[in-house]
Amino acid sequence: MADHTAQTPAGYKAVSRLYNALMTGLVLSLVTRAGEEAARRFVFAHFRRQHLEKFLPGLTKLGLDRLPHAVACAQYHYFSNALGGVKTEYIAESDSKAWVRYPPPRWIWQGTAICAIPQSVNEAMLHGWHGHNGVSLGNPRLGFVCTGQTVAGDPGLEGYYYEYDHDLAPEERVRFVSGERAPPFDPALAPHLDSARWPEIRLRKVERSYAMEYVRSMLPAMLGLFGAQEARNLLGRTARLIGLQFYEETATMLGTAGESAEAFAQWLAAMAQGQGERVETGREGSTAVVRQQGWRLDGGSGTAR
Repeated sequence: MADHTAQTPAGYKAVSRLYNALMTGLVLSLVTRAGEEAARRFVFAHFRRQHLEKFLPGLTKLGLDRLPHAVACAQYHYFSNALGGVKTEYIAESDSKAWVRYPPPRWIWQGTAICAIPQSVNEAMLHGWHGHNGVSLGNPRLGFVCTGQTVAGDPGLEGYYYEYDHDLAPEERVRFVSGERAPPFDPALAPHLDSARWPEIRLRKVERSYAMEYVRSMLPAMLGLFGAQEARNLLGRTARLIGLQFYEETATMLGTAGESAEAFAQWLAAMAQGQGERVETGREGSTAVVRQQGWRLDGGSGTAR
């Protein structure tokens, strides 16, 4: 059997594309098959889990842990999402008020899927992550004010971290307001990471790891909410549909396009390889065989949101 360990920008891009679609598809499956409330609970649990695992270590890793809290939080979202290939903008008005904006197209609700995302489901992401930043930082005065949501027809998801002069009750940590808009974004004034000078293969690897982290977090969140059997049913159906829908596109990216068993085996090996797995390919008589040792998604990887 041939042992495959090499990784390429095309492999990273294909994995990122497939897992991005899987996350979007799972939320749509929950909306249509389990209901809006079930989808809302999943999105909240998923993003709260990511927050608790990644936020404080990520602040330190990005060198933001000594900044004023409102500025640090907005810059965290700006940098971590940009590294993952997500369009993000950052504007600081003061040490106590800093904006973050996600212009369309939204990464998480890709393509026409955004038309089917209920507003409560989108808001659950903000409650799960953005509203908990002050709690994690030990700052009960820090909250997030959402001023626009793409799913509501606004020109982007946007809002600002704000440090009040009083402690916030739990229901005040995320507020939704109208009549405010983010100031214009000037890339020349935005902070920069050394990643701007990274080679393409490293940037693609970070994008891949960003998408992988969504999948790694979704699995325990689904188990906790729905139990093993129902989580298997919902995830299994979604994964099959996404695989059918995105096989041709990702196979073309990888140069493995074809309808034969051999072509599919090559695709499967290349996708696993792009994820960072060690795989072996070969033949047993007329059967194309792919063997993989271990699974990286059970141990985490990459950049958080």
